[in-house]
Amino acid sequence: MKNSNTKLADWIGRSGWSKGELARQVRSRAAEWGHTHVSSDTSSVRRWVTLGEVPRHPVPAILADLFSARFGYRVTTYDLGLGESPDIDRALVYSSSWAVTVEAVTEPGRADVDRRSFLAGAPFAAVAAVGPSRDWLLNTLDQQPEPGRQVRLEDVTAVKNMFGAFQEMDIFQGGGSGRLALTAYMNQHVYPLLRHAHTEEVRHALCSAAAEQTYLLGWMAFDSGEHGTAQRYLIQALRLTEESKDPALGAHVLAGMADQATLLGHPDEGKRLAQAGRQGLIRTSSPACLADLWTLEARAHAVLGDKKATVQAINQAEQSFAKVDTTNEPEWAKFIDPAYLGGEWANAFRDIDRPDHAEEHARSSIAHARKQNRARRGAMSQAALAVTHLQRRDLEAAHAAGVRTLDLARRVKSSRSVEAVQDLQRRMIPFGKHPLVADFNERARVLQAA
Repeated sequence: MKNSNTKLADWIGRSGWSKGELARQVRSRAAEWGHTHVSSDTSSVRRWVTLGEVPRHPVPAILADLFSARFGYRVTTYDLGLGESPDIDRALVYSSSWAVTVEAVTEPGRADVDRRSFLAGAPFAAVAAVGPSRDWLLNTLDQQPEPGRQVRLEDVTAVKNMFGAFQEMDIFQGGGSGRLALTAYMNQHVYPLLRHAHTEEVRHALCSAAAEQTYLLGWMAFDSGEHGTAQRYLIQALRLTEESKDPALGAHVLAGMADQATLLGHPDEGKRLAQAGRQGLIRTSSPACLADLWTLEARAHAVLGDKKATVQAINQAEQSFAKVDTTNEPEWAKFIDPAYLGGEWANAFRDIDRPDHAEEHARSSIAHARKQNRARRGAMSQAALAVTHLQRRDLEAAHAAGVRTLDLARRVKSSRSVEAVQDLQRRMIPFGKHPLVADFNERARVLQAA
């Protein structure tokens, strides 16, 4: 005997429908879809719930459609206990269809909350970013959402007002701190708005707000080391920026995609993504975003071992950042500041074995991060400083900076901070069994076990 379907029972209870009313709606919707043979009744619904019987096609899809309409957001057959896990790989596709995009952008969020282990195992696909970056540059789309309740600018303003709070949470506490809260907020309050009708002005503003926060979800997943999840959010954030008609925001998303690609060992892709972002900025002006893209191109060149291109890109980044007027930059550009840029420049110089320049930028980043109480950035820049000491064979100074890295890393929920510590451990291996190496490894073990 099959188990009862408690998921379906729960959805029915929340809907307020009786079994008879649900059966009637199933028959009505089936007739609309051309499936006049469907004859579900109260007994049918009872069997689905109490015996765990799975109805034949197309009834599961009809049930998902009915509950989606009832609650105002996407409900899948999986949610109802009537189907397989969702196809989260749809979120790797940059679709020209608005309807498909809404489904794709919603799916990772629901999986993130309800099935974290399922989504966390999703792999990063290096080639998946090539098409989206190209399509973002070329496409102009004009599809409209289905008619329904009109979304107002006040609705969008409420969404945008929440962005700053979640971004601050990420910057000061790490991506692992507020991600689930942001995911739940997006699922319940933001993604459902995409299904409603909008004026053109509201449509652009809503897609911009949704793109900002979908990007932030991707960045939080990135900072938590869940790169398959992050990639899916970032691709769909890029697609939403196209609807927003905001090329600077699209370039910002490409910067995140470039950072991820280079970090995961695909610097060629990282370089191309950063260059695509710079090309997109031709249509607008954001010196902060341009500085970020030049910086991430420099990081890619450094990993590829191109010292000349690395230095040239950093020089371009410095020139762009010198033109920044914070009053004219969007809120998402707030983190593109001396603490962040200095730390990334330090890492680039570190990778081309220029410890003198790396130390200069690392110390600048550390000073700015300390003033802002940004532990994650401080930890990563302290790690970069420690590496410059190792490159000079000064183990004592490297140990001191490494200990400061550990102290800061403990304050945030960030896998990148932990990875910076692990990188230091690997770079200390040539020093053998020196007492300072042993001490640092023991301190790191405590951090990683926490």
